[in-house]
Amino acid sequence: MYFGVDYHPEQWVYPYGGTKENPEAAWERDVELMQSIGINVVRIGEFTWGLCEPEEGKYDFSWLKRVMDLMGKGGIQVVLATPTAGPPIWLAKKHPEILPVDERGLIKREGTRRAACLNSDVYWSYCKKIVEEMAKALGQHPQLIAWQIDNGLGGNFTEASFNEDTRRDWHLWLEAKYETIERLNQMMGLRHWGQVVTSWDQVPMPMVAPAAHNPALVLDWCRFCSDTIVQFAKMQADILRAATPDRPVTTNLRPLVHRFDHFDLAEVIDFVSIESTAALKSKSAELACEIDMLRSLKKTGIRTPDGDTGFWVIEQKAGNVTWQEVNSLVRPGVLRMFTYQLVSRGANAILFFRWRQPRFGTEKFHGAVLPHSGSTESRIFKEVAHIGEELRLLAPAIKGTHVQAEVCILYSHDNDWVLQQPMQPNKHFKLREHIQLFYNSLHDRNILVDFARPSEDLSRYRLVFAPSLHLLSGGEADRLKLYVQNGGTLVGTFNTGLVDEHNIAPDTGYPHDLTDLFGLEVVEFDQLPPGEENHLTFKGTFPTSHLHPARLWCDIIEPKGCQILATYAKDFYAGRPAMTMNSYGLGRAIYIGTMSHQHFYGDLVVWLRQLCSLHPLLKVPESVEVGLRQKEDTKVFFLLNHQASPVRVQFYKPMHDYLTGNTFSGNYDLHPHGVLVLDEHPAAKSAETAEPEAAKA
Repeated sequence: MYFGVDYHPEQWVYPYGGTKENPEAAWERDVELMQSIGINVVRIGEFTWGLCEPEEGKYDFSWLKRVMDLMGKGGIQVVLATPTAGPPIWLAKKHPEILPVDERGLIKREGTRRAACLNSDVYWSYCKKIVEEMAKALGQHPQLIAWQIDNGLGGNFTEASFNEDTRRDWHLWLEAKYETIERLNQMMGLRHWGQVVTSWDQVPMPMVAPAAHNPALVLDWCRFCSDTIVQFAKMQADILRAATPDRPVTTNLRPLVHRFDHFDLAEVIDFVSIESTAALKSKSAELACEIDMLRSLKKTGIRTPDGDTGFWVIEQKAGNVTWQEVNSLVRPGVLRMFTYQLVSRGANAILFFRWRQPRFGTEKFHGAVLPHSGSTESRIFKEVAHIGEELRLLAPAIKGTHVQAEVCILYSHDNDWVLQQPMQPNKHFKLREHIQLFYNSLHDRNILVDFARPSEDLSRYRLVFAPSLHLLSGGEADRLKLYVQNGGTLVGTFNTGLVDEHNIAPDTGYPHDLTDLFGLEVVEFDQLPPGEENHLTFKGTFPTSHLHPARLWCDIIEPKGCQILATYAKDFYAGRPAMTMNSYGLGRAIYIGTMSHQHFYGDLVVWLRQLCSLHPLLKVPESVEVGLRQKEDTKVFFLLNHQASPVRVQFYKPMHDYLTGNTFSGNYDLHPHGVLVLDEHPAAKSAETAEPEAAKA
């Protein structure tokens, strides 16, 4: 298993480090300290274009080679990032046309990262040159094990730019998709407000205007901008694979916050690398949801440096960040706990961001393994060193293991982009919040979850949730029907199938192409403001732990053969169905016509768990998160205590703890933010049972 840091040696030369006589002396000490805590990989180079090419055509990669040579002496491998995220000042001065233009027509100036338009032919040309030269100079270095493409693609609100090069590419993209102007006018519905066009160059980019642009045009703009980012990454991947075919390529991804299709991007890289920030979200279910989303981006064709099939954490923030209004410290033990959460959900490499706090720049107070002083007595350094010791013990046990989920939540970027547009039925509805309600209840009952696009093969899952697929293509609807036809259980919800892939509402009833699957038709949908509620009345065996409200959105349903599980309690649609179930082929399709509070989704999962024969991984208290990695007959369980107080866990059979080597059963007191890594391997079951003791984890 790889255990490393993100290293910025360019920030630790004289006068910021080293000496006048030996400007790079700090690098040697850094390598020694890395060795002392078991670091075996570093990522370098991501914002160094201006240092590698200080003047046009004058390349200097010698200093990076010296860094890699030092890493080699220390037995440390290298992930080398292409530096295209930080175009140099001289490039913008010579070619100001590369600077991105925003939706108001204002130029975003040079002097920071991401100061470039990704549709600029000039920028692409210079990017190709620097990537080719870097691959030529360093691609055969023995320490190089992988490439990172760029850094933070789409970050700093640069998913879109409105330059003239963008306008040209936009029109070419539209022409390739629609082929004729007549078809574009028809499929975009440009007859609305009389905004028809007669030539490709008349189609506007959705810049600031007096009113909202046509939603179909805005959706296509999102798709076009996404394709631009994916093609930019592919351009670099192609160059790197041609130069170094044995070195896999990746890029760092955040949890679907940037507006491009992460599934599409995952197809052009060899393995997924993610960023994780325990400092930003202290709720375990929210972090777990983000991890599972990112892990799920690439399910096949994975090629990592060590041949495993998991994902990498290329940036695990080692403490506080710098971009919040209040940048609180990560509490003792929390960094370790959330690192194990990542490992439990499939991570095969952990790299902490960053190695040392820089003495200058915008991130000088960002958390790091080492403080400005470089003291090894710092709290974070000691915690990271402890994590490294444990992961070395754990690595052989998790080699070749993976996360195997029986439940899936569907998500598509197209759908999310449509729901982020204005003029929605209810502006208070947020797709990610809706998804999180389902995920929280699955997570809290320790049921593992994948995410997938509706177009994927879903046959591996016993249960699939499809929250608010407002935009649903005919092909996606067919996939859902096939899944249920063959015996799957699908849970659909309100705000589903209201438009097709062209953002056109159907004239055949809601949900689009799925009325037969759910055995119903939605004839109207009522919108409730925050603070106003209807209520649900349940029938049959559905368990209810609380009174469940109906909030924000209430579908008024006309049943057409479905079983009614719950009805609305008041208003003119009192007694009308709010939740239904319909048999379809060998499976069943459940429809929930409203949004409720978290307790409802907990009851829903309890009911579905029995309906679909889903079993929790282990029986533990609610505050303990359980993860599972497995292969063949080996199961490795991870228990994480998210409380700041001890939790007692009871084991009914002997369990072996990888971190301490103990085998125990009975009661076990798991310390605040404590961790256990256990197995049910046959050897552990037959081992002599030790006296239970408080977890020193």
